[in-house]
This record gives sequence, C-alpha cells and structure tokens, in this order.
Amino acid sequence: MSWNPALDPHCPTGNEVDAIETVIVPRARDLGGFEVRRALPAPKRQMVGPFIFFDQMGPAEFLPSRGMDVRPHPHVGLATISYLYRGRMHHRDSLGTDAWIEPGAVNWMVAGHGITHSERTDDATQTEPMPFFGIQTWVALPKDHEDRPAEFIHAGRDELPMIEGDGKQVRLILGAAYGERAPVKTASEMFYADAVLQAGATLPLPDDHEDRGVYVVEGAVTVAGVRYEAGRMMVFRPGDHISLTAAEQGARVMLLGGETLEGPRYIWWNFVASSKERIEEAKEAWRSGDWSNGRFHLPPGDDSEFIPLPDR
Repeated sequence: MSWNPALDPHCPTGNEVDAIETVIVPRARDLGGFEVRRALPAPKRQMVGPFIFFDQMGPAEFLPSRGMDVRPHPHVGLATISYLYRGRMHHRDSLGTDAWIEPGAVNWMVAGHGITHSERTDDATQTEPMPFFGIQTWVALPKDHEDRPAEFIHAGRDELPMIEGDGKQVRLILGAAYGERAPVKTASEMFYADAVLQAGATLPLPDDHEDRGVYVVEGAVTVAGVRYEAGRMMVFRPGDHISLTAAEQGARVMLLGGETLEGPRYIWWNFVASSKERIEEAKEAWRSGDWSNGRFHLPPGDDSEFIPLPDR
C-alpha cells in the first residue's frame, strides 16, 4: 500500500465540465437472467485509448449448476481481462491454462495471432447461490503485436499497486497512473484502475495519458457539478485537468485510457484487426475446424464443444 500526493483533490472551475467529449449509455442485453451492459464499442466512440470493448457483467446471482457457460471460442488481435468484484469464473484456453478468475486479480490473455478459450462457472463444490459481478474488457493490440504468439499472465490482487488518499482507494490493474505501474506488461501505454470513493471524496484523473474515460460502476459522481449515475461512461478531452467527486452514497468507478493506436480497428464477432483481410483470414481458420494442425486449437480439458462461426 502507498499514499500518493497526486491523489490530492483538484476542483474543476469555470467551463471545465465541457472537457467531457462523450457520455455513453451502455446497451443492455439479457442473456437469460444475466444482464450485460456494453459501453464499448459505441456509435460515437469505438475506443478509449486501446480499449475497444467494455462490458459490465451483472450484478447477478447464479444458482448451483446454472451460471455462466461460455463454450470455447476464438480471439485474434486483442488482449482480454475479466475483472471481478464478486464471484468466480473458470478460464481454460488453448495454451493449456486452467485457472479460476477471482475478485481483484488480473488474468491477462493476449490473443495475438490466435487463441481459444472458455469461461464457465462450473465449480462442482458450489452448493449455494453465488453473487457475480464484474467487467470484461478487450484491448486492441498495436499492428506490430497483432501476429505475436498468444500468452496468458496472472497477477494476484496483492501484487497490484494500491494507491490511497483521503477517502479513496485506487487499485491499479494495468499500465501506469499516479506514479505507480502495474506488474503485467502491456503492448502499449495505458491505464486501467478500480477506484472506490467515499462520499464527498475527490479523485483527479491521470493527466499524462492521451485518452481517458471513466465508467461509473456503483453510486454516482459529479464532474464540475454535473451528476453521473451508475452505468454511464464519460470520455474526456485530452490534456484537461479533470476531477471526480463521489456523491452522497459514495462511488466505485473504473478508470481507463492510454495512447491511441495507429488507426481504427475492424471488429467482427470475437476478432479485432487493423484490416478486413485479417478478419476474413481468422473467420476462415475458425470455420475450417482444423483443431490439430490449423490456426486455432481447442482448450485441453474443454474440447468437446465450441461456438460455431456466426452466419453473418
């Protein structure tokens, strides 16, 4: 744990609220009693820094043997992180990784040229309902990393920097912010952090990153007197000094951003790429189903089924 004076409050003045470039209201989707709210990509914003996909999962309560059951599926051109507040999730991938994703930990899966994984809540010992709540995020890779070998890295919650100030705690998940750097190496400069604010606490955003956004997970925050409730993402103009103040019930927010990529990305199903040709190549590789010698392999121990390529 550490305390960093960069967390001291900075209060916006004048028209500083105009530094909010975009407010995103996530699209909600019911997956059979399990709600997902997607903030990125959005009609007005494909990415915030390298972050190209941002889903709020839950909150929900899973009954024994009736939870998340995402069959093996492929990814290319991105890295993923599923960050949980409550519950746990079983991750298996084609590298042979067999791990449980638990609250506060980092499980960083780099797809690169291609990886296949599944996500399930299939703990046979679970006999009571399990609360489940978290954020799933994809980060688009720079062009020189799109064809890199796949990789999976785990960092426990105790390995992540915890930055504390008056009425606030910030756990740095990825990248660099507030003078600290998270342990997992990323392909581009970014920041991703879980911040918990007590009522009235003020948190400045890192101002040394090109692109910055905030997603309100719980509670509410104000920026220059304008209130933003849970389930809103605000994207800010580069370079402006911005602070958030937690409302009367406090707030939990995710901070995200970083350097923008060399150009836009194409996104289709679970594939992200800098060109349409790369997307078509990945589609054909998955469609062919050559799990022994092809581009994609099924996860060991979870290779009896998979999600077929969509017909669109």
